[in-house]
Amino acid sequence: MSHKYAKQSHVNWDCTYHIVVVPKYRKKVLFQGIRPNIRDTFHELSKRYDFEIVRWNITIDHVHLVLRIAPKYSVSEILWKLKWKSAIILHNKHSKRKWLYQKNFWSRWYCVSTVWLDLEMIKNYVENQQKKDQDIDGKQLDLNW
Repeated sequence: MSHKYAKQSHVNWDCTYHIVVVPKYRKKVLFQGIRPNIRDTFHELSKRYDFEIVRWNITIDHVHLVLRIAPKYSVSEILWKLKWKSAIILHNKHSKRKWLYQKNFWSRWYCVSTVWLDLEMIKNYVENQQKKDQDIDGKQLDLNW
């Protein structure tokens, strides 16, 4: 699997995450009616907060997201912005009640895992890196740090 790394002034990065978010109390009926607006809202917020939606799937009662988030941001920071802002936008579009406390659409819970290479592949790379370096530099350069 090949990865494209994004570049910033002092870092090459590929921080990709699989994230699952759910609406509060898993409100299935409400969730079904606003599904298209969730897609549009998330897309708008991804541009505003500088993260990329690689893939997503909105099911009847939860959302799967594959996001690329620059290392200058934490996953929790992006999710807080995504859930908080989308709740306000969705509330303003769909709710007949205009009270501020009604804007709690998303559950505080989320699931996140990193997405990259196969774990066994990474383990082998790390274990064999010293041997590759010695092959290139020669054994005399082994600094035994």
